[in-house]
Amino acid sequence: MTAKNAEQALSLRGINKSFGAVAALTDIELDVAAGEVVAVVGDNGAGKSTLVKILSGVHPADSGTITFAGRRVRIDSPKDAQKLGIATVFQDLALCENLDVIENLFLGHELRPLRLDTVAMETRSWELLGRLSAKIPTVRVPVASLSGGQRQTVAIARSLLGDPKIIILDEPTAALGVAQTAEVLNLIERLRENGLGVIMISHNMADVKAVADRVAVLRLGRNNGVFAVDEVTPEDIIAAITGATDNVVTQRAAKRQSKEGSRP
Repeated sequence: MTAKNAEQALSLRGINKSFGAVAALTDIELDVAAGEVVAVVGDNGAGKSTLVKILSGVHPADSGTITFAGRRVRIDSPKDAQKLGIATVFQDLALCENLDVIENLFLGHELRPLRLDTVAMETRSWELLGRLSAKIPTVRVPVASLSGGQRQTVAIARSLLGDPKIIILDEPTAALGVAQTAEVLNLIERLRENGLGVIMISHNMADVKAVADRVAVLRLGRNNGVFAVDEVTPEDIIAAITGATDNVVTQRAAKRQSKEGSRP
């Protein structure tokens, strides 16, 4: 299934959020389909973090509509987001270094019908890691001994426990080396293949071009273009981020679609 014919998983319309006199987001629109990776990019202060916090239930939107799986919803708390099927992997990962992989995956969600079922948790852990084609040799080692890419793997696998439909990844390759970055980008490919919608917050244009289907640019808390990755250059995206050519790529795409529509 491709993003073009997949069902729409998440749709935002007219999302606004202010903190006192400061407007963090103004009239934001965003669509994510099942099996699609949408990169959200923008300079510092563009509103990316606020958008993530609204979708994850940390901050409620002041106004606007959120449609999830075809129905209008409210996200007033992290529990609301989880119940809907929106999982967020924040940049700090929130892993416990002294616990092993299994204990991190099930922290707060331990399987215990009568007593702690470590066998079932280990089996489930390997199932989750298998969905991601993860390169972790054992689940019985402390997270502190894992590489940056492997820790990101554990955090993403943990987000799959609730069987989400949308996963938000906040700067998933930040501070990673080349090999570890490739490992994480491979995980994102696996998420798409599993039919999940992925929102990837990123500053890295190479990563965006490598895995995203579309790029949504935020500038000063507003939309500044949504572009198909295979139809835009990194230079065009950066121009939209900085405001050097506000919405020039959107205008170019609209002209191209108009020409194509007029062809016999």
